Amino acid sequence: MQCRVCESKTIKIFNSLVLQKYSVDYFHCPHCSFLQTEQPYWLEEAYSRSINLSDTGLLDRNIYFSKVLSVIIFFCFDKKGSFLDYAGGYGVFTRLMRDVGFDFYWHDPYTQNLFANGFERDIKTDSKFELITAFEVFEHLVNPKEELEKMLHYSKTIVFSTELMPKEIPDPKQWWYYGFNHGQHISFYSEKTLHTLANQFKLNYYNVNGIHILTEKEFNNSVLILMKKLRNYGLYQIVKKVVKSKTFCDHLNIENKS
Repeated sequence: MQCRVCESKTIKIFNSLVLQKYSVDYFHCPHCSFLQTEQPYWLEEAYSRSINLSDTGLLDRNIYFSKVLSVIIFFCFDKKGSFLDYAGGYGVFTRLMRDVGFDFYWHDPYTQNLFANGFERDIKTDSKFELITAFEVFEHLVNPKEELEKMLHYSKTIVFSTELMPKEIPDPKQWWYYGFNHGQHISFYSEKTLHTLANQFKLNYYNVNGIHILTEKEFNNSVLILMKKLRNYGLYQIVKKVVKSKTFCDHLNIENKS
């Protein structure tokens, strides 16, 4: 089977039961260390609910990412720019970032927007954003390289999260991130995989303690990690005071439209 990231030949490494009934083969790429399932024919059933019921960390994760990214945007990007949450789920992250004061928009053709109503953005070929976020998205992608290429049409900076594989491929019985029960995780990355993607698109790759950045910009990764740590020591609160929240003006705009 061909690797969906670098097109090298992969090696079958194990088989597991997905959705408690489908026998699925998993393939590893020796060249870029990407791990993928066979062609995922079960996805329609896996996405009978777009957000799986076992994702109990959804709210906590969004709050955490909103604080870290607020600091990074404020110091490293144009804080007055427009931003897009790609595959934005229920709209929680978009709403949180607008509450801080950043001009965030939501896009997700597969999930109902519950919390960012009025701030949807249909992606068009001429749409441009300062950066795109894609938290807990990459592990769901059937063709990561193709999907990343689509994102890069709209921004040259992609900020995302996905759990990286350890150097040793985890035993199927010992790594929760495989997600066999919900069947939605089909692509698994190592740091080498993400460097491979960065090189393919002539981007820089930074790993800020689990928050991944693919961008044309050049940063000192140690500074990014320091900013992430300092959010707990008042840096996030400083950002919130300087950036004007959009909570109330969004309320007024929605009221005026209704």
